[in-house]
Amino acid sequence: MRDFTYSVYRKMLEAALRSGYHLISYEDFVTGNTGGKEKLFILRHDADRMPQNSLRIAQIEHELNVRGTFYFRVLESYDPGVIREIVALGHELGYHYEDVTIAKGNLDEAYQLFQKHLEMFRQFYPVKTICMHGSPMTRWDNRIIWNKYNYRSHGIIAEPYFDTDFSKFLYITDTGRGWNHSTVSVRDHVDSPYNRRFDSTQDLIRDFEENKLPSLIMQNIHPHRWNNNWMLWSRELIFQNIKNVVKYFISRSRTGTEMQES
Repeated sequence: MRDFTYSVYRKMLEAALRSGYHLISYEDFVTGNTGGKEKLFILRHDADRMPQNSLRIAQIEHELNVRGTFYFRVLESYDPGVIREIVALGHELGYHYEDVTIAKGNLDEAYQLFQKHLEMFRQFYPVKTICMHGSPMTRWDNRIIWNKYNYRSHGIIAEPYFDTDFSKFLYITDTGRGWNHSTVSVRDHVDSPYNRRFDSTQDLIRDFEENKLPSLIMQNIHPHRWNNNWMLWSRELIFQNIKNVVKYFISRSRTGTEMQES
């Protein structure tokens, strides 16, 4: 069975639902809108590019009567029509900020851009959460903007990498077109005791079905990696395999001092 298709993604969500998980947005989790459930699965999506893929994922979740969070960039994925449709389906919209990268490390300029871009997204939804874009091919970690400024002054209630206690969560990310493949993840890391790597989505589905997973889970998927179309699916597979080689060497060369930059 091909992995990273819409069909497989639906099967994973269905397995989570059968296992008793309440599938929610990050905003709902932060605000305590959890329906009183103990088993929670936060549906986070980093819409890096190919916005139509995000819409298809949003439609699948809507069909299953669940709500997720879609973090859109101002570069490559900003599509007002798609964003409106996703919001109309009941999902949360967030800003996938990369302003430090755009400003080439100038924090004052980055902050001005952040404010401008946040208002762009607030045309469609009262954005309450934001999440950094990893920008693996650049030297700047977009989170360093908060060494100088405070996102809460703009009505932002949470940023996952700062405001989530990952010691209580299993964090699963498809960065690099795998599940928790740390060797090709430059910045998408969290400090969690649940260091689980899955060889395929089917392995993840099996663990859901066998109730082997902790009660709190946050996913981070990139919708452009998921597709049923053979041509688009194959193109993404080839592109990501090439990119993973580059990311592997970048990850090995990073010193881990990015968050101390100012």
